[in-house]
Order: sequence, then structure tokens, then C-alpha cells
Amino acid sequence: MHGQPDAGLVFAVALAAGMLGQLFARHLRIPSIVFLLGLGVLLGPDGLDWVRPRVLGEGLLTIVSLAVAVILFEGALGLEIDRLRRAGRAIQLLVSLGAAITGLGAALAAHFIMEWPWRPSLLFGTLVLVTGPTVIKPILRNVPLRRRLATVLEAEGVLIDPVGAIAAAVALEVVLAPTAGDAGFGLPGLGGRLLFGSIAGLGYGWLLGLVLRRPDWVPEGLENLVTLGAVLFLYTVCNFLFSESGILAVTLAGVVVGNMGPHAASEMRDFEERLTLALLGVLFVLLAADVRLADVAALGWPGVVTVATLMLVVRPIDVLVCTWRSGLEWREKAFLAWTGPRGIVAAAVASLAAVLMEGRMEGGVELRALVFLAIAITVVVQGGSAPIAARLLGVGAPARAGVAVLGAEDLALAFGTALAREGRAVTFIDANAEHCAEAEAQGFVAVFGNALDERVLGRARLERCAAAVGLTANDQVNSLFVREARDDFDVPASYVALARGPRGVTPRILAKQGSRLLFDAPKDVERWNVRFRHGMAEVRTFAWVGVPESAEEEPARGAGDADPFVVLAVERAGVLEPMHAEWEAREGDAARVAVYLSQEEAAVAALARLGWAHTPEPPESA
Repeated sequence: MHGQPDAGLVFAVALAAGMLGQLFARHLRIPSIVFLLGLGVLLGPDGLDWVRPRVLGEGLLTIVSLAVAVILFEGALGLEIDRLRRAGRAIQLLVSLGAAITGLGAALAAHFIMEWPWRPSLLFGTLVLVTGPTVIKPILRNVPLRRRLATVLEAEGVLIDPVGAIAAAVALEVVLAPTAGDAGFGLPGLGGRLLFGSIAGLGYGWLLGLVLRRPDWVPEGLENLVTLGAVLFLYTVCNFLFSESGILAVTLAGVVVGNMGPHAASEMRDFEERLTLALLGVLFVLLAADVRLADVAALGWPGVVTVATLMLVVRPIDVLVCTWRSGLEWREKAFLAWTGPRGIVAAAVASLAAVLMEGRMEGGVELRALVFLAIAITVVVQGGSAPIAARLLGVGAPARAGVAVLGAEDLALAFGTALAREGRAVTFIDANAEHCAEAEAQGFVAVFGNALDERVLGRARLERCAAAVGLTANDQVNSLFVREARDDFDVPASYVALARGPRGVTPRILAKQGSRLLFDAPKDVERWNVRFRHGMAEVRTFAWVGVPESAEEEPARGAGDADPFVVLAVERAGVLEPMHAEWEAREGDAARVAVYLSQEEAAVAALARLGWAHTPEPPESA
């Protein structure tokens, strides 16, 4: 690119490249940070020279600061205090004691190997103590792991992100303390900013959570805009009153909002998924372009040795201490010790620190270069070798066998019970906490949350499921859920429950999508929920005996208006599968059928015309 590029053009190219990187990463199922950093280098001054971040001038600091504020707020939303309390001992130690071990170990490595002063060394330690879901989730998708191991790895990535953000915010305060001013409002500099940021973040987060819980205050559809404006307002005002206090404030505000109940947290989903992805894309392309390869190369072998120490010494010590007497096998511990790629928070805060340290103290450029080197090496080496490590250590999960069911109401529970009768693992996903509690009371795994949220799908372990079933009263949501499961998690089989008659989604549309119509025909899901809820339906076992000759002359009439039965699942050769409209029954098949007790005779007669005979088994209440 000849001449000085326009600032708007630089930003537009970075934004487009960021979205392209996110797109490639989603399709190839690898951490997006790999593409984003690569595109930044390719388009930056060391590559095609299309993106020159310095052209933005002071605007670069503004973009970085505001983007980091949003990223840290988003990350803090995921720190569920109740979940942390319920988590296993190993997870609790990894995100507390383990974070301290990693931070201290990395700081010691930077101090003695890189020969840095203590303050930038400690800041480096706090920046690289996080892994993060953006780099862990692609690994879990591509590497089927034992459930216990995958749970520990995923929980650590989700919960340690905001912990690391808070630690980095405090460390940045300490590093900048000598040059950030003496006092404000009568309070001493560092202590005053920490106190002010904490009080402002906790109080403001509580108020924001209250506002979001009142739909009469914030009209539907405006929650995300209100949240964005509130977060940026908090960050800028806190920084205006107390220099650099905004980082801690927005992080603590995110923790408070994320723990104020499911409604307040659910309003953030679009905010997290869309806005944060866009900000991450443009931010990392700009920052990677601003990191000169010469700065990274100037670190020399000491930089590589420092990162190797972080990977091969600090991480194993961390895992060894935190998983002591945890019940994990040595093979699982070894895989956990090897898998510790650094991600989004590290790069974002490191870049912000470098910008803020510029002109105030030395070491900002080297700090950012070392953090980016750590990210590149850990993501490529540890993330890329994870499939090989899992295979060599033998920690892979068994073949896909589970069934993920969207919806945990009465008909869905009866369906899940029918499948679980022969040992099929069934996981329910529902946005209603009461439905999830009922499923758990019946012994099932239940995941609370929006089934179209990528993080919720990750918690449901869809990568280990052989089938995804959409079983709510909403045809379109059912269809979207199974499509997400198939496209993002490679779930091989998908089934969708449709209401009686075409309502937007039709069997023909399902066939084009590669999904099957659940049950023997479209069913009124809500009607059957009511029937089971009031004890008006039971599940019976039927065996295939063949269509009688009399039925061949008379078309097989199904349910009629009363809809007296639903064929839930069919068994062949000892294997239970969801019933679907394309199923061709044959000798030896058995079926689990929900029968409407008020129309039991009609149901048995209709099933007999279809070739199914009730077996002499006591009725089983669903």
C-alpha cells in the first residue's frame, strides 16, 4: 500500500480481516486466535502493509481500551460463584492456588531468564495465568476426552478467565502506580484506585443487574445496547475520576451481573456472542499488526526458554499440586499438564499494558512481544498436538453414544426415560430451571441455558452425542438446535419434533437439512406435556407382529383428533433408537409407546392396524 493509509480504511480492513479469521476458525474448528494473529502479521507492516495501527494515533489506545473493557466484562459474566462452589476440589484449586502458582512461576521465569525487573515480570505472570474458553473449546471439539477430564479442562478455562482478568487489572495498577498520580478525592494513589474501582464496579454491577431484571424499565430488544452503553460509561468515568481504575470496575461489574440470576445473565447472550466476536476480531488484527516481528525476534532464545519453562515446568507443577488426591488418573493428569494454551485475555491486556506503559516506564514492547510469543507457541504446539497426546495417553472418550434432547418437559422426559431403559445416556437442555431440576431428580444430566448458545452446547458435551433431538413446542427452535449440533459438533443423527400440520418447518424442509421427523408423525408436543403432567398418559411396550391382512385393504388411520399414541423409541437387536417417520419395522422390533389413557382402546386398535401388538407387560408410568 503506497502512501499513508486513511485511518478509517485501516480500521475497516482490520474489521473485515477479523471477521474472516473468525469465519475460518469456526469452519476449521481451531482457536480463532491462530487466524487472527496470523492475519494481523500478514496484513501489518511486516507483511502486506495494509494495516498500519499507528495511523490511528491516539485512536488506537481508545479502541484497545474500550475493546478490552468489553472483553473483560464479557469474561467476568462467566464466573458463576455457585458453580465454583459446586465444582470439584481439583477445579477450585486450579482457578485459585493454581493461578497463583502459574503467575508466580511465570514471573520467576521472566525475572531470571529474561533478566527483567520484578514489576514487569510480575505483570507477565498475571497475564499468562489464564487459558480461556476461546482456546480450550476447539480442543474439546476436536479431541473427544473422558467426561471427567473434559469437565476439569473446560471448567478451568471458563472460570479462570475472569480470575486472571482481575489479577491482571490489579497488577497493572501496581505497575503504573508510581506514574499514575498521587491521589484522588483524598485517597492515596494505588489504594484509592483499587478501592474506588472495586466499589464502583460492585455497586454499578448491582444496579445494572437490577435494571436488566425489569422488562418494564428496559424494553425488549434494547438490553444489549443498554448493557454496552453502561459498560463503556462505567469504564470511561472511572478512568476519568481515578486513572486506570476502569479495568477493575468493569470486571467486577461483570461478575456481579453474571451472578444476579438467570434472567440478568441471559440478556447478555447476544452481547457476548456477536459484539465480543467483532471486537476480538478487529482488536487482534490491529494488535498483531502492531507487534513487530523484530521485537519478537529480539527476545532471542531466552524468550523461547521462558515460554518452554511455562509449558514444561510451571504448568506440570500447577497440575500436580492442584490434582493431588483428586481421583484423576496419572494419564489424565499428564494430559491436563500438557494442555495449557494461552488465549484472549492474555493478549488483550498485554497490548493494553504496552500502550499504557509507553512513555511511563520501559518494558512495554518486550512484555507484549513475550506474551504474544507465549500465545503463539502454546496454541500451536499444545493445541495442535492435543489429539496426538490424547491418543498416546489413552484418555480419549468412548465412541459417540449419548443423546442430547432440547426440552425437558413431560413428553421429553418420557422420551428420555424410554431411551435410558436400555442404558442410553440422555442429556437434557432447557432454559427453564424447574424443568432441569425435574430432569436431574429423575437421574438425568440436565444443562440449564439457551440451547442456541455455543457455551451451553459445549457444556452439554454434544461432541460425544450420537444424536440430537429437538423436542419443544417450537418447530423452528427445534430445527435450529439440531442444525447447530450437526454443523458445529458433527452430531451424526438429528431428529426434530413438529406440530401436527405444517407450521413453517415441514418434513420436506427437514429432509433437505438432513434431519428426520421425530416420532411416527407430527405431534402436538404441548398437548402431550399436559397429558403426562396430569397422569393422563403412560408408556407401554409393543412388539412388531406385522400388518394384518384386513388393514392392507383399509388405510391405516392414526390418531384422529384425539391423537391417542406416540411411538417414542424403537428397539432392534437390543439397541434403542428414537422413532422417526422413515422407520421401517420388521420382525423382532419392539417399541416404547406413549398411550393416552382416555383413548386407550383407540390407540391399541390404531397400533394394531400398523402392525404393533401390546406385550403382556405391566404399564409403566412415565
